[in-house]
Amino acid sequence: MDGTESKFPQNPPKKTQKIVLGVQIGLRILVIATALAATWVMLTSRQSTEIFGITFDARYSYSSTCKFFAFANAVACAFVLLSLLFVLFFCRQGPNPSNHYYLFLHDLFMMSLVLAGCAAATAEGFIGRYGNSHAGWTPICDHFGKFCNKMTTSVILSYLSLSFLLMLTIISASKSRQIQVSSSLI
Repeated sequence: MDGTESKFPQNPPKKTQKIVLGVQIGLRILVIATALAATWVMLTSRQSTEIFGITFDARYSYSSTCKFFAFANAVACAFVLLSLLFVLFFCRQGPNPSNHYYLFLHDLFMMSLVLAGCAAATAEGFIGRYGNSHAGWTPICDHFGKFCNKMTTSVILSYLSLSFLLMLTIISASKSRQIQVSSSLI
C-alpha cells in the first residue's frame, strides 16, 4: 500500500493545478461558445418553398424535437456559464476535491441534457434527410435544403459541445477522486 501512495501524491504540484484549472476554464468557454452557436443556428433556421403553387414553411418551432434541442443547448450554455463563475470563484480558495465533485455532477447532468438533445435532433434530421418508407414519410431535405443544412450545422456544433462536456466530466471525476473519507465515518 505504501508503494501506491508514493506513486500518486496527495497534493499535486501548483503547476499541475494551474494547468488543470486553465484547461477547465478553456473547455467551459468552448462549451458556452458551441452551445450558444448551436442554439442560435437552430433558432434562426427557417425556409419557405413553393411546391405545386403552395407555399410551405420549415421552422424549428414546428417541431417539438427541435424546440427541445434548442432549449437543451440554451440551458446547458447558461448553466455552464454559472459553473465557469463557480470555477473562477473557487480557484481563489485553492483546490478542494469536494468542489470538483460538485462540478462532476454538474458536468454529468449538462452532458446528459445535451446528449438527449443531440440524439433527438439526429433522429429527426435522419428522417428529414432520408424519410421512412415503412411509415410513409418522404424526405423533405430535397425541398428544404437550406433549413436541413442549418439544422445539420447546429447538431454538429452541439456534438462538439457534448465532446467538451465529456472531457470536463472526466477531468472533474478524476479530480474528485481525491476526496478524503473521514475515519469517523468508516
